[in-house]
Amino acid sequence: MPIENNEPTVVRKQIEVLHGMQAIVEKNLHLLAPVADAWQPSDYLPDLSAPTWREDLEKFRAPAEQLSDEVLVILVGNMVTEEALPSYAISLNLIAADESGDSQTPWARWMRGWTGEENRHGDLLNTFLRFTGRTDMHSIELTIHHLIANGFNPRAYPDAYSGLVYTSFQERATKLSHARVGALAMSQGNTALAKIAGKIAHDESRHEQFYKTMMNEVFNIDPERAMLCFRSLMRRIIAMPGRLMYDGKDPNLFDHFAAVAQRLGVYTVHDYIAVLRHLVAEWKIAGRSVAGKAAAAQDFLCKQADHLEAIAEAVATTVVKQPPVAFSWIKDRSV
Repeated sequence: MPIENNEPTVVRKQIEVLHGMQAIVEKNLHLLAPVADAWQPSDYLPDLSAPTWREDLEKFRAPAEQLSDEVLVILVGNMVTEEALPSYAISLNLIAADESGDSQTPWARWMRGWTGEENRHGDLLNTFLRFTGRTDMHSIELTIHHLIANGFNPRAYPDAYSGLVYTSFQERATKLSHARVGALAMSQGNTALAKIAGKIAHDESRHEQFYKTMMNEVFNIDPERAMLCFRSLMRRIIAMPGRLMYDGKDPNLFDHFAAVAQRLGVYTVHDYIAVLRHLVAEWKIAGRSVAGKAAAAQDFLCKQADHLEAIAEAVATTVVKQPPVAFSWIKDRSV
């Protein structure tokens, strides 16, 4: 829950701190790749303008026949989540405060550059799936449309610091998920998908580093309020960016997708806990000098991973026992 009854003065103070960090943001803009040097989706896909496009496309499609339905479901779920980028960009503009749309402040330049890099992920995965012919693209497109229309609520508003906590958590979680999809793809003989997933995971790693660095600076400047914001997000299970996905049929689509990810080991409850532990260590939560409510929040954060670990196996066991579910994404086959 937001801290201190959503008082406007609290939010203004947070914004002032963030906007006072323009110099450190500038120093970390190197974590964006120069556009001229950056990879593009076309670098990893058959060139349909080439004279050999038919042969190239067939070679590209053939290994996809070996991908399991479970991997396809995870790939679609990851892609749908990436394609909801407009919602994430809107939510983070509270930090960038790019009112004109072309501001040259470091925060605004980061946010636009980050958006440009992230935009490639959905484009590339979308085209990969379309080229394979293994999925129902209309159902997938419907899911993307629903997810963007349903919106995105990280349950952080209006705490401006929480946007940095949330992105730090999610960039690391997404990095893990894409990297493991790449490993599964390689084990199933699809080197093209392995390279694609690896590239995306590398992007997420750079983005994770940026947001963690910014939040660490917030902790250095305003440790008590930062501690309260971190605790606020972690008091309940952090909201996943794709949780409002819907294909027009399955109202529990995200939960079913997440269950497949758990069973396949792509992203598990133990990974969630590991990300939390990592951030607590990264931001030196235990060693921060805070008092009052912030000290109580500090104690909570230092113990929360152990608390979640105590129930993790029960959660994992429950998920594994769930019966197979039909996914419209893979033409109603069940996994």
